[in-house]
Amino acid sequence: MSDIIREIENEALKEVNEFNVGDTVKVHGKIKEGNRERIQIYEGTVIKIQGTGARKTFTVRKTSNGVGVEKTWPMYSPLVEKVEVVRRGKVRRAKLFYLRDRVGKAAKVKEVVK
Repeated sequence: MSDIIREIENEALKEVNEFNVGDTVKVHGKIKEGNRERIQIYEGTVIKIQGTGARKTFTVRKTSNGVGVEKTWPMYSPLVEKVEVVRRGKVRRAKLFYLRDRVGKAAKVKEVVK
C-alpha cells in the first residue's frame, strides 16, 4: 500500500476505548431520522474484531425479543459516538461464532475476575 493512502487513513483515526472479543459493550450510535439526529445505545457481546487501521470493524451480538441480532460497526466511524465497556469477558478465541448456536445461559461469556 502506498504511503499516501496510509497517511490519509491515519488522519481518520480517532481515540477509542480499548476492548476485546468477549467483552460486553454499549455502542452509542448516531441515528438520523428525517432532519433530527439522536443517539441510540446498542448493548451486546463483541464476537469478532477484524481489519487494521481505518478499516477496522467489530461485530456486536445481542438477543432482542428472543432473536439473535448482530451488527457490524466501523471502529473509527463518525456514526459511532463512543463505546463503553460494561464487563470484560474471558475467552480463548479470536472469533466467537459458536455463540450463534447457543441460547440462554449457555450463550454467556465468563467474566474476568480482577
